[in-house]
Amino acid sequence: MKALIQRVKKASVKINGESYSQIDAGLLVFLGVAKDDTVENSQKLAQKVLSLRIFEDDNEKMNFSISDIKGQILVVSQFTLCGDCKKGTRPSFDNAAAPDKAVLLYEDFIRQLEKSSLIVKTGKFRAMMDIELINDGPVTFLIEK
Repeated sequence: MKALIQRVKKASVKINGESYSQIDAGLLVFLGVAKDDTVENSQKLAQKVLSLRIFEDDNEKMNFSISDIKGQILVVSQFTLCGDCKKGTRPSFDNAAAPDKAVLLYEDFIRQLEKSSLIVKTGKFRAMMDIELINDGPVTFLIEK
C-alpha cells in the first residue's frame, strides 16, 4: 500500500465538472492499493499518516502531525501509484489490487483516519476526478506499508 501525501493549504475534487469534496489546510493523500496488501497494511498506514510530523512549529521545524494541528484530510484512490515503470515506456499495473479488494482496503483506510475525529473527505473510488490543490511548501512524501 502506498500513500503519496501532500501538505496542502486547500484541496478539492471535482467529478464531471461538479464539486464533490474539498478541504482546507491539511493533507491530500493519494492512496494506491497493491494486490498483496492487507487490512493490517491499511491500519498501519493510517496511523503513520496521522502521526507523521510534517507541520512546522514556531521555529519552522517539522514537529507537528495532522492530529496535532487538527487539520483536514482528503483521500483519493490512485491505483497508478502501484504502476511499475521499470521496463519499457508503458507502465505495468500487474501489482495493483483488483477493484473489489482495493475498494475494501481504501474504505478501511478512511475508517481508520475517521477514528481520529479529524475532518476526512474523499474522492470517489474508480471515478475520473479533477484534483485541485495548493501545495503548502511544497511538502510531499511517499509512504509504503
